[in-house]
Amino acid sequence: MQILTYNELPQGGFSGLLERQFVTDKRVFGAQKNPITQNGLENFVYLADANFTPKGSTGMHGHKEIDVISVMVDGRIDHAGSLEHGQSLEAGMAQVQRAGAEGFKHDEINPDSTENHMIQLWVLPDEAGEPAGYQVFSPEVGERVQIYGGNKNQSERFYSKTAIDVARLKPGQTLKHDRPAMAFLCSGEGIMNGQAISARTLARDDKLEFKATSDTLVILIYAA
Repeated sequence: MQILTYNELPQGGFSGLLERQFVTDKRVFGAQKNPITQNGLENFVYLADANFTPKGSTGMHGHKEIDVISVMVDGRIDHAGSLEHGQSLEAGMAQVQRAGAEGFKHDEINPDSTENHMIQLWVLPDEAGEPAGYQVFSPEVGERVQIYGGNKNQSERFYSKTAIDVARLKPGQTLKHDRPAMAFLCSGEGIMNGQAISARTLARDDKLEFKATSDTLVILIYAA
């Protein structure tokens, strides 16, 4: 099992946030890829663990032909931009923005006077030219919910051969996946494939089994 922890990574950031990048896939970053970071899985190409400064924001910026997934770990975000302007996210919620050919602009804003904590992921589209779109998910404590990926015959999630799940696990609950996968432990502690891991750890293996030893928030990435 490959493990990458928060403290192994350099501190970076821009505008009103500090971040450490766990995944910077060579398909996107090329020669600028940090050799410490992981490549992705399937069309998953980027993962950053970010703390927004008090009242900080990303600043308004645009994306095209990329799917941007944001998972709120702690605190709140006010979402502004060309898709679902005015949406708010709280801890445990996830938003998925599909840029498609038309693209979108957005600004994610910390409305509070304390730091917050958010994970952002990027996935390349399977097919170019999709329409832009926006979805939001609110998994309950104790639930594992697929928030991204699936075939074209369903409308619950954006079509992709790459899947992303969010699990809010209680102590003693387990998460299992019997094929190659990457898992990011956003918060809490547990046992992954027999090894103790703590918050802000990325794990990768041909199969993964995680048992929570505290309240945890886990992101799982795999082939749909």
